[in-house]
Amino acid sequence: MFDRNGLRRAAATILPLALVAGCGALPGSGSQEKHRIVVGTTSAPSSLDPAAAWDGSWELYRNIYQTLMAVPNTGTSPEPDAARSCRFSDAASRVYRCVLREGLKFSSGRPLDADAVKHSFDRTTSIKSPSGPAALLDNLDEVRTRGKRTVVFRLKKPDATFPFVLSTPAASLVDPQEYPGATLHPDDTATGSGPYTLRSYRPGKEAVLVKNPDYKGPAELRNDSVTIRYYTSSRRMVDDLKAGRIDLTYRGLTPRQISAFQDAGSAGDDAVQLSEMTGSEVHFLVFNPKDAQAAKPAVRRAVAQLVDRKELVRDVHDRTADPLYSMVPTGVTGHTNAFLDRYGQPSEDKARAMLQQAGITTPVPLTLWYARDRYGDSTQREFAELKAQLERSGLFEITLRSRSWASFQRGYLKGAYPVFGRGWSADFPDADNYIAPFVGDHNAMGTPYRDRELTGRLLPTSRKQSDRGAAGQSLGEAQRRMARDVRLLPLWQGKVYIASEKDVAGIEWAVDSSVIMRMWELYKKSSW
Repeated sequence: MFDRNGLRRAAATILPLALVAGCGALPGSGSQEKHRIVVGTTSAPSSLDPAAAWDGSWELYRNIYQTLMAVPNTGTSPEPDAARSCRFSDAASRVYRCVLREGLKFSSGRPLDADAVKHSFDRTTSIKSPSGPAALLDNLDEVRTRGKRTVVFRLKKPDATFPFVLSTPAASLVDPQEYPGATLHPDDTATGSGPYTLRSYRPGKEAVLVKNPDYKGPAELRNDSVTIRYYTSSRRMVDDLKAGRIDLTYRGLTPRQISAFQDAGSAGDDAVQLSEMTGSEVHFLVFNPKDAQAAKPAVRRAVAQLVDRKELVRDVHDRTADPLYSMVPTGVTGHTNAFLDRYGQPSEDKARAMLQQAGITTPVPLTLWYARDRYGDSTQREFAELKAQLERSGLFEITLRSRSWASFQRGYLKGAYPVFGRGWSADFPDADNYIAPFVGDHNAMGTPYRDRELTGRLLPTSRKQSDRGAAGQSLGEAQRRMARDVRLLPLWQGKVYIASEKDVAGIEWAVDSSVIMRMWELYKKSSW
């Protein structure tokens, strides 16, 4: 869920209803409670172990674990974080060398050295947790150390995106004594070297972060502590914001709530400020090839021919999202409207012809699954709309099912669902990262997507290009193949909306290029 040469950063353009101030600094001293921020979100971590999660858990990882590289809020290319310097040491982009900063240590007090870096990568790739990010490191051949501070990564194939991989929470650095090499971290604690330490954690309820006095890195903390409260109800989260129990919301606002805040601002009510940012999050359907109906290309193509994205965005999301016609979102270099080019506007006649030519009896029964507590309260409305669109053609008979996120995730990773909904925030804003994580035998969706042309030619060819504009031809062809196969059906591209009290500042810098919040950028104007 980042750029090579010339990659665009997901813009942090703010369109506030009340002007968001971004200047000023906090005093260097003071109690942890004096400069405290409370954030509400509907995206709770599924695990505290970076080897176990490739999902919204990264929101927390970014703030408590350190990575060798990081994308700064003022640039588009990764820069050293835990590393003092990193670079490819060969012309083929297969050997990458990093030298660590001096004096790094974990919150346990133990040193963060080259051996700890090697251990962090080796355990993720060896554990290979089904829900973890090992697939993102699949091109890593071996990690070697040279002395206490030098680490050398050897790749199986050339990959100009590797510096960006090192900037993602998949590359979080962990204490070898706290995180075993062969098993996942067993409890609800975290030992990192990031800007914050985890003072306390209640799963699904709350995480309390406090400033790490031993942190060595580029982040400049503008607060002393952050409390993150996890909600299963968007309504309750907004009620707490209005009552002053939290300072801002991140993830989980419904379209209706966003519209209400916009209307209030237009009417002169500035009690809550609403910030809008360009987003790179995409939402889509996944078709499981193990299911008898979903495995049929004609069935998948007929669904693609029927879904009306404009209607979905208008009626369910109140135009707080944009229709999406490729797995690669608008604004990312290499994007094409592959699905629009292939299927055009929704057409019952075309969908019926596809099914008839394949000899498929209608109505086709399909069960669509979704996580009822992951992407906000509008998810149920979204799937009800999809059901209505497919059934009014007379070609499908849709059953809807939902589960809590933890149960839903276990199910789709086991291949339990015929068709299911997912959201995806890129690890880094490159077209490759909206394609590669979903293809191959082992991928982030848990459903095999075998296509030798994609995995054997198109993606490897694009990764040889340090100029990402030059990679557009291969990536465009990859998107056209995905539109033809419809193993994944893109639906809409989200925007980022943050509702906050008027006194909260730093929001425009807090959301990084992969739409993860850097809590250290937030502060209250009254505390300058």
